[in-house]
Amino acid sequence: MGNPGDEYQNTRHNIGFMVLDALAKASNIVFEDKRYGFVANMRIKNRELVLLKPTTFMNLSGNAVRYWMNKENIDPENLLVVADDLALPLGKIRLKKQGSNGGHNGLGNIIQVLCSEKFARLRFGIGNDFPMGAQIKFVLDPFNDEEQKILDERIPIAVDAVKNFCLAGIDDTMCKFNNK
Repeated sequence: MGNPGDEYQNTRHNIGFMVLDALAKASNIVFEDKRYGFVANMRIKNRELVLLKPTTFMNLSGNAVRYWMNKENIDPENLLVVADDLALPLGKIRLKKQGSNGGHNGLGNIIQVLCSEKFARLRFGIGNDFPMGAQIKFVLDPFNDEEQKILDERIPIAVDAVKNFCLAGIDDTMCKFNNK
């Protein structure tokens, strides 16, 4: 999950896009501008992945997710949403099999549009070091140099978690990555 446009690149709210960009770069694939988002297809062993960076903006991501799930005939148990999480320290990863939106409007929109909370999510911590009332500015601000060093170490772990999810499913991935 993230927001399209250069002004949002490298912002905390776009950590989902950053993880997908790292996965695509490591796999030598590129995103194409398609309906409702930038899309890249890749294979990991015998699994086909559809990577989606919605262009519907964060809080309307459900429309893009539903469209591509229908177009590619993707079952909800095969959906993994990568989202930022204020409740987790910077770089901490937490995978969940299903659940509420946890106050995340983008996840809330996906839940609303799909009429289900039954899809996996990889929550990537962005921390919560902001003064009261400054949450929106915080999530839309870029990472600083010190934070970027942490991301450089942690994004590859998130990429490995995405790959593991595709090959072994959410239960195995939670066991391997939730305490990493």
